[in-house]
Amino acid sequence: MRIIPAVIAGAVTLSLTWALNTKIGSVPPLGKLLSPQQGFWMNAEPIDATRDQVQLPGFKGMAEVWFDDRMVPHIFAKTEADAYYVQGYITARDRLWQMELQTFAAAGRLSEILGPSMINYDRETRRRGMGYGAEQALKEMLANPQTKVVLESYAAGVNAYIATLTDATLPVEYKILDYKPQHWELINSAYLLKYMAHDLAGFANDLEYTKARQLFDIRDFNLLYPDFLDSTDPIIPKGTAYQSATVKATPPPDSLLALDAAFMKYRTNNPDPANGSNNWAVGGAKTRLGAPILCSDPHLGLSLPSLWYEVQINTPDMNVYGASLPGAPGVIIGFNDNIAWGVTNGEEDVKDFYRMEFRNGRKEYLFNGSYRPAEQRIETIKVRGGATVYDTVAYTVLGPVMYDNTFPEHTTSQQFLAMRWKALDPSNEFLTFYKLNKAKNYEDYLDALSTYQCPAQNFVFASKSGDIAIWHNGQYPARWKDQGKWIMPGSDSTYAWQGYIPHEELPHIKNPARGFVSSANQRATDSSYPYRLYGEYDLFRGKRINEKLAAMSGITPQDMMTLQNDNYNEFAATALPVLKKHMDTASLNAQQRGYWRELASWDAVASPESRAATLFNQLWMHLEDTIWLDELYPNDSVFLPFPQSTATLMLLLKDTSFKFIDNVRTPQRETLSDLVHDAFIATAADAAAADKEGRLALGKYRGTDIRHLTRVLKPFGANGLNTGGGTHIVNATKKNHGPSWRMVVQLSDKTEAYGIYPGGQSGNPGSPYYENAVADWVAGKYYLLHIFRPEDKDDPVIRYKAVFSGK
Repeated sequence: MRIIPAVIAGAVTLSLTWALNTKIGSVPPLGKLLSPQQGFWMNAEPIDATRDQVQLPGFKGMAEVWFDDRMVPHIFAKTEADAYYVQGYITARDRLWQMELQTFAAAGRLSEILGPSMINYDRETRRRGMGYGAEQALKEMLANPQTKVVLESYAAGVNAYIATLTDATLPVEYKILDYKPQHWELINSAYLLKYMAHDLAGFANDLEYTKARQLFDIRDFNLLYPDFLDSTDPIIPKGTAYQSATVKATPPPDSLLALDAAFMKYRTNNPDPANGSNNWAVGGAKTRLGAPILCSDPHLGLSLPSLWYEVQINTPDMNVYGASLPGAPGVIIGFNDNIAWGVTNGEEDVKDFYRMEFRNGRKEYLFNGSYRPAEQRIETIKVRGGATVYDTVAYTVLGPVMYDNTFPEHTTSQQFLAMRWKALDPSNEFLTFYKLNKAKNYEDYLDALSTYQCPAQNFVFASKSGDIAIWHNGQYPARWKDQGKWIMPGSDSTYAWQGYIPHEELPHIKNPARGFVSSANQRATDSSYPYRLYGEYDLFRGKRINEKLAAMSGITPQDMMTLQNDNYNEFAATALPVLKKHMDTASLNAQQRGYWRELASWDAVASPESRAATLFNQLWMHLEDTIWLDELYPNDSVFLPFPQSTATLMLLLKDTSFKFIDNVRTPQRETLSDLVHDAFIATAADAAAADKEGRLALGKYRGTDIRHLTRVLKPFGANGLNTGGGTHIVNATKKNHGPSWRMVVQLSDKTEAYGIYPGGQSGNPGSPYYENAVADWVAGKYYLLHIFRPEDKDDPVIRYKAVFSGK
């Protein structure tokens, strides 16, 4: 009978062997994951982990990398090629999984590693033209000898690191998700560029606004979605004189709307509208040392590993420091021995949709009176654990057909929407940053900006020679009135873009009399600017920054840190008098009355401890719902975007009885007082529930979660952070979004620079440098940024050095 236990034991052993080495659903092979020799235990990284001598294939020279007390690499090389090779190697060492995941996301390849659940995401990404756009960008980058060397050197460094990996040394996410890194291709850096272009210049409301025009006449439409707000405080000060436009956009004789009920089912998946930033520069006349100070803090989605990676690159003709993007060579926001620069999002709409007329399926489309062949691009989507998906995308002279009867929903109706997007045009944005990394003065800065196209950015500048400047920079279509707000006919070239605003006519200013330049995603100009720029803009962050800078003198870097962390909610301060005037407290019970007193006496500072900040946020949310839901969500098939909160507030300040106050779903006629009362009752209920749990303060009620990039590996994130700030506030910290890199640079004889981002240099959750800066970022602290020179080799802040040479 001994054979039976032996058979059972053998079966159990075989089953365990299979289970521990096989991926079951979303569970990785546990044997590999738990193995002491190659599992995740190997990713516990000691603080002093280093290899002093690194020999690399194909490396032609020699370089040193000094790692400071936060493991920021300071690269010293004799040639640019060697410097970027080492940057690629070091960045991959710290952030390889992040670099590759972002590339897969941008290329529409997540199904390859995450399975069938990502098919629709990948299809939409490819129909957006991300692959096509990356290919066009790569051709331009390789055609330029400077960026060609940069890209090829960086990629060689990344691949040199990948070649060193074993099953034991793979980043832990590869082990958990059970796959291995691929060879790093040159196009991957171009994909990263398009990923950022989508994040920052992929926003468009054409489809939604077309639906709105079916429900509202043009007067009401402009009331809901105005081009200008009465209190606009633009980037270029009001009253600035502009030259006449040299490029004229001529509207068609009949600017038709493509109003078709079939389009009602299509919805645009826009990037986060909160993607934006603050930046400013103050001239020496306003600073304590007489030297310009430049500040930049981009507001983006927060994640671990962090979006940014700090680096210094030193060569015989360049010494640059700042925030780089893992996967992209060079520094994106930073400074060198002569200048500093920062960027904020331009916010303009550079994406339009056109209704196309096809025949023979998607093979030929009508354009200017005749049918043209469409380019058929077959997208092959490999699916982990599933069958490969093939999607044919038709490309027209106006761009790819993003929506049709095969996507996003299968219908019998033949409707085709092509997308014209600036990010799909050939361009070389890396050249701009390459030149900025080496720029010495205003002329070099201007030369760097002159070829930049998309995503459009406000490039702020300061130099040691004393200049400050800002350019609202990028390629913007020269539009006729309302062009691009809704779907247009695509069979007639008169509806196409008719050229771009010349670079020299873009909004810009140098050394203004007020002594500072700034931007915070507000409109670039007042209404006197001769070209039409459409987009969704902030107002109150820029207004607050301008008011504070105008009142300052003897400014220090510490003053600028305080301003970057400013929690004053000017939007709330503007709204509260209206709300108080229209709030009837007579019917409130004791608890509700107590909450109202807290809100009514609030100083408008959204600190982490502020309960009133939470009350205001909830009240405004409920008030917007009561004003707009009845008109903008008339049935289950129509979902229109709310007007921007600034537009709603401006309407209330101008007319507290405007027509949309009344709820069209009720027989009685509501007043603003009715709406404010009902919204506060709902707010008090929210507050009471939160109060019972001791989480009414802003830092507990909303707080901030910095999630792991997978969004599902919660232990690898930093959750429940006690933060203040928020929407319309200089400190734009929100639930999963906020200042992703705060930088302050004083361009004195010896540059004094400070910075911080919410994360750490390492992408390895087992490293002490994975999230070491998070607590200090929450507290509003900064780190001194060390700008070393070769003679600083014995500086005590240097923890260790690595020497790179060829094999």
